[in-house]
Amino acid sequence: MTVMNLEHDMELRHLEHFVAVAEERSFTRAAAGLHLVQSALSVSIRSLERELGGRLFDRTTHYVELTDAGRALLVEARNALAAADAARDAVAAVHGGLRGTVRVGIMHSMTLIDLAAVLTRYHRERPQVQILPSAAQGGSTELARQVIDGRLDLAFAALPSDYPPGLTVHPLASEPMLLACPEDHPLARRRVVPLAELDGERFVDFPPGWGTRLGVDRLFLESGVRREVTVEVADVPTVVELVRAGFGFAFLSESLASGSRAVALRPVRPEPAFVISLVTASDRRPSAAAQALIDLILTTFAGPQPSA
Repeated sequence: MTVMNLEHDMELRHLEHFVAVAEERSFTRAAAGLHLVQSALSVSIRSLERELGGRLFDRTTHYVELTDAGRALLVEARNALAAADAARDAVAAVHGGLRGTVRVGIMHSMTLIDLAAVLTRYHRERPQVQILPSAAQGGSTELARQVIDGRLDLAFAALPSDYPPGLTVHPLASEPMLLACPEDHPLARRRVVPLAELDGERFVDFPPGWGTRLGVDRLFLESGVRREVTVEVADVPTVVELVRAGFGFAFLSESLASGSRAVALRPVRPEPAFVISLVTASDRRPSAAAQALIDLILTTFAGPQPSA
């Protein structure tokens, strides 16, 4: 079923209700977010199920899960709602400026680029657009997935390479990842550390799915060097403190460790790179408000040509 068919065949409010339940995995929470009584939401979902001829959710007293049909509908429903938003935005732009909401995925640490300055400028020029930034516990991998399935309009991510299909990737900025070690460690006195010398060492690292973790894991695997990740921490200052205390090494870029003098940073050969990219959906047209933000970001942080 195409986006256009969805828009013609059923009311958008039913799709909005369906997406809300799918994202919340709860009729109670979805109803609260939609400011509806739960019985009205249930009626709306049943009406949509009758129209489509199949159940969209498996529901018990303890959980709500999408059926195969529900999972198939979810992407198309999000696309239909995005298309409707884009149409409203286009009309609003003719009658007094851009309106709408732009959902932006951000990483937990983005000191390599000045995102705050870009968002401030955008808001000053388009005050009627609401920007909703959000991070993801699953790091860049999860942010990329949320762009593909329509939960985000755009996102900043730092996967080492091989972004999943369905994305256009715009590299913005990069810097090498450096070995972080205690200032009194013998490696702190080295100008360059061969990666092979780190074989079997203990490391503090970020969770799986984070771009920095994926890049370092790939480098060790391709080089045939072994390491032991003894603790995973989703917080840069805590990583620095653990390294300073001698718990293990870490890989950090200078921007990630900015302002910290507690650890020494030394280049490693071969070295992993930290590349921040803007990712957008390759098969979905962004709203006018989202496109304006994409254009501003790409103008501000001019980088290599995008890849799909």
